[in-house]
Amino acid sequence: MSDERAERIADFIAPLRVKPGSKVRLDRDFDPRYKAGLRKREGIELLRTGVSLLAEYQERLAAQDTYGVLLCLQALDAGGKDGTIRHVMSGVNPQGVRVSGFKVPSAEELDHDYLWRYAQRLPTRGEIVIFNRSHYEEVLVVRVHPENLVRQKLPDGTRGPDIWQRRYREINHWERYLTDNGFKVVKVFLNLSKEEQRTRFLKRIDRPEKNWKFSAADVRERRQWDDYQQAFSEMLSATSTKWAPWYVVPADRKWFGRICSAAILAHTLMDIDPQYPDVGKAARKDLLVTRRDLEREAPAGASADPYADRHPSARKKHG
Repeated sequence: MSDERAERIADFIAPLRVKPGSKVRLDRDFDPRYKAGLRKREGIELLRTGVSLLAEYQERLAAQDTYGVLLCLQALDAGGKDGTIRHVMSGVNPQGVRVSGFKVPSAEELDHDYLWRYAQRLPTRGEIVIFNRSHYEEVLVVRVHPENLVRQKLPDGTRGPDIWQRRYREINHWERYLTDNGFKVVKVFLNLSKEEQRTRFLKRIDRPEKNWKFSAADVRERRQWDDYQQAFSEMLSATSTKWAPWYVVPADRKWFGRICSAAILAHTLMDIDPQYPDVGKAARKDLLVTRRDLEREAPAGASADPYADRHPSARKKHG
């Protein structure tokens, strides 16, 4: 990453990264209202810059067709996952991005191992895939509600207290396998405070156009707040690795959370540094022949190559 922009982005997101091997306690280590001293007006401009960078690098990623990127988004209800996806990916080519959400497992999915349904939706080379909730549900929701383990039809003797450490290990190995094969894994936890969640729930009730987003089940789940904080803390401690790091993004200010998420994804793409493929001498020769043919077709009084007239460096670059 020789680009100066990459260095600035790396410095910006460094406080959000969970150091591999560290012991995380959310309420102590990460402030949901942290904003790096920025004002919202500055943040809007930074988000535009981040979106622009994503568009540039995503096009190169697709053209190179060597790497894929998996972005895992985790948050509690009302954490802002949908809005983050909508704003951060607003400038990229939709053909190169896919979003997958995961709800209650189907009967078919329960007939497979717990990672199977997630493996079905992994990115292809050249593609960015966003998991709106991810395989980490298997050590979060399933841990807070262990009755879900019964539905997973696990063999006798495999549902003991060591199951979560075993799943952390299996997930780490799976993500290492993916990265070793050219599929980068980056993980973002949108860290929302309990009071901000309460405020957002009330907003969904008070504004008629938001009523459809409100679910009484979300409020019931809120009663498990402390259990979820513990589950998140242990998950972050056990599964932030050098090859697939976790970033804890402050989510109380939506605008700042979106900036951070864009910066993290941009950092991942800039680290890959995908390049446009070299078409080779023979193909370039064919292009030059084709260009001359197209130039001869110019109507009377029209420029032979309007683009080259506006961008002289293009002709110098390609001969």
